[in-house]
Amino acid sequence: MPDRAPQPVDRQLPTDEARDLISLVRDIAQREIAPKAAEEEDAGHFPREVFTLLSRTGLLGLPYDSEYGGADQPYEVYLQVLEELAAARLTVGLGVSVHTLASYALATYGSKEQQVEHLPAMLGGGLLGAYCLSEPSSGSDAASLRTRAVRDGEDWVITGTKAWITHGGVADFYTVMARTGEEGPRGITAFLVPADAEGVSAAAPEKKMGMKGSPTAQVHFDGVRVPDARRVGDEGQGFAIALSALDSGRLGIAACAIGVAQAALDEAVGYATGRLQFGRPIADFQGLRFMLADMATQIEAGRALYLAAARLRDAGRPFAKQAAMAKLHCTDTAMKVTTDAVQVLGGYGYTADFPAERYMREAKVLQIVEGTNQIQRMVIARHLAGPETR
Repeated sequence: MPDRAPQPVDRQLPTDEARDLISLVRDIAQREIAPKAAEEEDAGHFPREVFTLLSRTGLLGLPYDSEYGGADQPYEVYLQVLEELAAARLTVGLGVSVHTLASYALATYGSKEQQVEHLPAMLGGGLLGAYCLSEPSSGSDAASLRTRAVRDGEDWVITGTKAWITHGGVADFYTVMARTGEEGPRGITAFLVPADAEGVSAAAPEKKMGMKGSPTAQVHFDGVRVPDARRVGDEGQGFAIALSALDSGRLGIAACAIGVAQAALDEAVGYATGRLQFGRPIADFQGLRFMLADMATQIEAGRALYLAAARLRDAGRPFAKQAAMAKLHCTDTAMKVTTDAVQVLGGYGYTADFPAERYMREAKVLQIVEGTNQIQRMVIARHLAGPETR
């Protein structure tokens, strides 16, 4: 077991170049990522060598401008690459999504001089990024953050602690939101901080139920001095930059969720067609067949939803509501599908000998990161009914 080999997802891609790109990603996933995923996740090994390979092959800058080392790919293609990577190993797929999120501020709001100086190394030069918004006392209420940047001549001095930072301690640069002015969202500014700057340090990684190969840690900024040339955007624009980045980042999480769900479905189908009970495969029993059908339908619906949102983004149209819907639906789908996959495998699904239990543990975090699903419901409702009355 499994007896039935999973079939690659039949993707609708806009160009021959995109089809070649997906073929490249599948080859890397099958050769370099999937075979070591279970062992390395169990050992808590962060696959930096994989991210180096992805950078070298141009897969860390897909949606960004080729002038700076990107690949000029539309979001609908980039997200399907993420899905393929996450299906092989969520640590990798989510890691690429986080790196893309960390690069967003500079790629979208940075000056021409900043982009020329920094983006080539970020997008194709082997660097890996992290995004620093959340803090120990400000998660969903991100506008209440306390990390502060104080002007000192031509420099800024940053002091504070960020929490729940993916790639904390292994990143080469941090995109940091810090308070430079008044309380609330208007007093926040974005900075690009090199990880080797004096005063930057990371705590021990959190001990998590899943994604053990992806370090999540607090990052401390103890009087870190950065030049004003590393301020991204205008003073006080940081919160708007952060929210804009998260709209795109939520689509990345949605695609990763569908990747995990697809991997779980493939495992469940393979097991069900190979496991014999009462003299025939358990996939012959209607109750289980209906379960598999529901899993597949939920995955296809989620994929269509995130791609619809991505196409709005690619067309330059508003997509924040659809991004929140995609993140909500796709991550809830991943949780449901992976739980059902464990059920299909029965007792075997509860053991580490099969990947179903790992998929289920990993799916849970996707309902939490980059805005909990309760926050997504608030975002969607605001688009429908307007802001809450106070």
